[in-house]
Amino acid sequence: MPKLFMDDQEIEVPAGASVLQACEAAGREIPRFCYHERLSVAGNCRMCLVEVEKAPKPVASCAYPAAEGMRVFTDSAMVRTARRGVMEFLLINHPLDCPICDQGGECDLQDQAVAYGRDGSRFREEKRVVKDKYLGPLVKTVMTRCIQCTRCIRFATEVAGVPELGATGRGETMEVTTYVEKALTSELSGNLIDICPVGALTSRPYAFVSRPWELQKTDGIDVLDATGTPIRIDARAGEVLRILPRQDDAINEEWMGDRGRFSFDGLKRRRLDRPWLRRAGKLVAVSWAEAFAEIAARFRGRVGAVVGDTCDAESIFALKSLLDTLGGRTECRQDGAAITGQHRAHHLFNSSIAGIELADRLLIIGGNPRHESPVINARIRKATLAGLRVAYVGAADDLTYRAERVGLDTDFLDGAERPMVILSRSALTRPDAAGVLARAWALARPTPEWNGFNLLHAFGGQVAALELGCVAENGLEGVLASDALWLLGADGFDAARIPASAFVVYQGHHGEAAAARADVILPGAAYTEKDATWLNTEGRMQRGWAAIQPPGEAREDWRIIRAASAALGRPLPFDTLDALRAQHPLFAGIVPETALVAPPAAPYDHAPFALPPGNYFQVDPITRASPTMAECAAPTFAIAAE
Repeated sequence: MPKLFMDDQEIEVPAGASVLQACEAAGREIPRFCYHERLSVAGNCRMCLVEVEKAPKPVASCAYPAAEGMRVFTDSAMVRTARRGVMEFLLINHPLDCPICDQGGECDLQDQAVAYGRDGSRFREEKRVVKDKYLGPLVKTVMTRCIQCTRCIRFATEVAGVPELGATGRGETMEVTTYVEKALTSELSGNLIDICPVGALTSRPYAFVSRPWELQKTDGIDVLDATGTPIRIDARAGEVLRILPRQDDAINEEWMGDRGRFSFDGLKRRRLDRPWLRRAGKLVAVSWAEAFAEIAARFRGRVGAVVGDTCDAESIFALKSLLDTLGGRTECRQDGAAITGQHRAHHLFNSSIAGIELADRLLIIGGNPRHESPVINARIRKATLAGLRVAYVGAADDLTYRAERVGLDTDFLDGAERPMVILSRSALTRPDAAGVLARAWALARPTPEWNGFNLLHAFGGQVAALELGCVAENGLEGVLASDALWLLGADGFDAARIPASAFVVYQGHHGEAAAARADVILPGAAYTEKDATWLNTEGRMQRGWAAIQPPGEAREDWRIIRAASAALGRPLPFDTLDALRAQHPLFAGIVPETALVAPPAAPYDHAPFALPPGNYFQVDPITRASPTMAECAAPTFAIAAE
């Protein structure tokens, strides 16, 4: 580990570190535009110039390796003059758009111009103008602002694995563009907005909506896939205006899928904001007291409940507790997946998301992580660039990394020190699901030191429901045969399967087919509107907080269930969220030991694996209500022109 002097301060850095990384280790702030910690080094903006003793001129610290005995000066007269010169060149063609630019207030160029910019320009020639590019309905371009840092090009190629951005021309005529005018096809395209250091790439749905200092920022969890991406919910006047990822190296690093980022406009459409009751065949608005009275009168006999895929753990626990007191059954497997819930290792991502980088061979069975969890897919791609070999069973032929297609009887994982299997939850909906599970477990060869078996769920509420025991005998069909049925955000199955004679209570936040079938509708809160707990596909407990209030008379789901239990004469033993969480060890982060019990052997029929149905952009009530997601899902958006 080399030792060097940073402004006369001696520091020690890992071998191979750059001077910029050494500066950061010493607590020196170095301006930069092209450099990004998770991208390759380009060294083309020159803003990170520092002075190195005996070097004839300032050096780009991002591309200059730290060496033993080196003396670096980060704030000398030479450095300040050089950075001011670089800033002057960067601003030669940059338009004076700050008052109308959506990047205003959180722009790296603005921040650095305060420190190194001039109060005037010596440039008198005409400024360069660049035609805007069409990148799809999510990313807006104003390419005259582009400073050609190439972060977007490197992200698309290296992280997203979709090399659709590049540079054409040279010198004054250089432009960042798509090679063919069409929309980006990456499910991670929204991250281009985050990494752009200027206002060249901004959010199209957020254009001219708000300024960052006007927004109230709340930490939350993205539940629209099972990764559990930590997010920041930006709201103003009771409306969500933007969702951004938070950094967590163990989960998402700093990336986020487009579905969770841009579907927030679905939160204010098709919402249930008051209780409804079916009278004479028609749904009419009623009071909460009338709705609970109807439930108390008719929710009897054989009772059952179905839990939705994005429900929080508190509401699941409350509903399961209520059904237990009524002698009913609770089911969460709307897709019919053959998951028993008896052994945690059979339904968790046991290697952990970060553990993907420790595996030496990976087998993907029956799914496509690119569409099921783009952030996890990006982690897989990162590992492949470091040497991970990947194979897949099924039809996932549009992965963003090199992979070979094999059969379920493959010997691909033989000889691997850390074999890893990712089994898509959709693969367990087949008739031979038990055999597929047993074969996948055998291929992973789990040991106490390394459990390479991983089940990839589709939504953020599915693991909590399994952990809380929402698995009924005879599955979904058995529960649907009940005399009275409670649907908690359960929109993932065909409501026509519910018997006509059943009394149905629907509790949720959007009105879809299940709500239309209900006899009583109870308006609940969406994931951005409540303090709640979720478990991601790893079984990691995560907390989110309410960014806005639910609309109208809608309430948090656990409160609705608690009030309904009192109306049914079976009051649940909690009145506050803390009291509810004290009822189960899961909310304290206490989970049972994960035993490595192999699934029972069962045959599989070698039938081809089909990919999960539907499209990436419209998978649940929120995304189906989102105009932005509808535009993304339209078959013509990829070739549309502005």
